[in-house]
Amino acid sequence: MNQNIVVNGLSVLLLRILLSGIFINVGISHLLYTDKVSNRIQNAPNAAFAQLFGNPELLGILSGSVLLIAGISFLLGVFIRWSALVLFLVLIPITIIIQVGNGWLHGPFWKNVALFGGLLFFIINNPKEYTLYNPSSLTS
Repeated sequence: MNQNIVVNGLSVLLLRILLSGIFINVGISHLLYTDKVSNRIQNAPNAAFAQLFGNPELLGILSGSVLLIAGISFLLGVFIRWSALVLFLVLIPITIIIQVGNGWLHGPFWKNVALFGGLLFFIINNPKEYTLYNPSSLTS
């Protein structure tokens, strides 16, 4: 089953741009509205899980910084696989803390599932089209 599947590089670029937008937006939002993020964490159904990671305000600042930096790196095509992996790992506790407790039929939970799918595409495939820096020796 060794078939060469050809994917248009422009579609990969568009997927990366559109996918990175949410992480950049949320990262900025976390940094600008730390009090709202902290309140949301404290009032989340799985707030006890968040307490394992530390102070909710600090969590908002740290997660916002990571989301913004990794989102910009992902957008620009710098270490695509690594930035997608970092975003994936940051999204896991956010999904567990904020989304899972709201139920499986909750729309934002499925948005996060879709984000996981998009990030997995880049983690598994590590496409090199339209990138600024994506050395194969470090990321293949």
